[in-house]
Amino acid sequence: MLGGATAVLAGGVAATWGATRTGSLDAYTDYVLAQRQPLTAGGADRELVRYATLAANGHNTQPWLFRRGEGGGLSIRPDMSRRTPVVDPDDHHLYASLGCAAENLALAASAQGRGGEIRFVPAEGEGARLDFVPGRASDGPEDMIAAIPERQSTRSEYDGRPVSAADLTALAEAARMPGVDMVLITDRPALTQVRDLVVAGNTAQIADPAFVRELKDWLRFSPRQALQRNDGLFTAASGNPVMPAWLGGTMFDLFFTAEAENEKYARQLASSAGVAVFLAERDDPEHWVRAGRACQRFALKATALGLRHAFINQPVEVPGLRDDMARLAGMPGRRPDIVMRFGYGPLWPYSPRRPVEAVLTA
Repeated sequence: MLGGATAVLAGGVAATWGATRTGSLDAYTDYVLAQRQPLTAGGADRELVRYATLAANGHNTQPWLFRRGEGGGLSIRPDMSRRTPVVDPDDHHLYASLGCAAENLALAASAQGRGGEIRFVPAEGEGARLDFVPGRASDGPEDMIAAIPERQSTRSEYDGRPVSAADLTALAEAARMPGVDMVLITDRPALTQVRDLVVAGNTAQIADPAFVRELKDWLRFSPRQALQRNDGLFTAASGNPVMPAWLGGTMFDLFFTAEAENEKYARQLASSAGVAVFLAERDDPEHWVRAGRACQRFALKATALGLRHAFINQPVEVPGLRDDMARLAGMPGRRPDIVMRFGYGPLWPYSPRRPVEAVLTA
């Protein structure tokens, strides 16, 4: 009995120590859910920016800065201090992320009766600018606006159910964007080819020590670390256990292998209903922003329809695979911008966002 009591005591001490080192997952959940409250009335710039920051972005780097402009507009500029130069050497993903945020911003403004026009302004070093049109009626799709705080990139296996033809049509309509084509792949032989490209890209990336170091820099292993940084890839949000940061780094070094990751991606794609591929007409920052806008609209419509999604961008990120991905999408010669799988699946923990005060300037 004494031995059992000692073991229980030791276990309790270990649990307390572990909780102290990792922080509370409940506190983390409360924090991220508070960031995702419904849009409040009034249309203040701060609220619009909060909704904009809930957009999809690579590695959850949140590479954006918002600035108020003359006449009541808002601009989104790239935050180059948050680049990921190994996985994204030409800042393609960074500008696509700006497009995702710009679309959220426009939809939120529409919900507040502040309709506007998104413009690309390269001369000012800005990724996008939203100019508000006074008195313009709200014309944003209500279901997509409501989906903004609910959307997440769900990196889990899905349940394999197909998506109805009507919902596939709705997704295609939602993603319609001038200068961007979106191709849906739902037949199994083609999805198997997508899987092969993802596996090939993942294998090449993990063989690059610089890629692995950069990815590890953006991993957050504990609730405490995630809340301290307000960015990055929190392990619980991808189905991995939480642990102290020092231990998480060690475990990552030991167990992050191409073989294990490839098996995971193969299972995830086998469980997905389909894949969406976004290809812009031109390979330049303005069209990367457009691709991001189309992607965000697709993701919001998918969320409104009860679907989950996750990015599988290896065939975009490894240059040698881009032509194969474009041909598979039926658009040889184009640069594929974004590849996303979708299907029916569970809701996982949300990723954190930086406070509005950290990204909104006068």
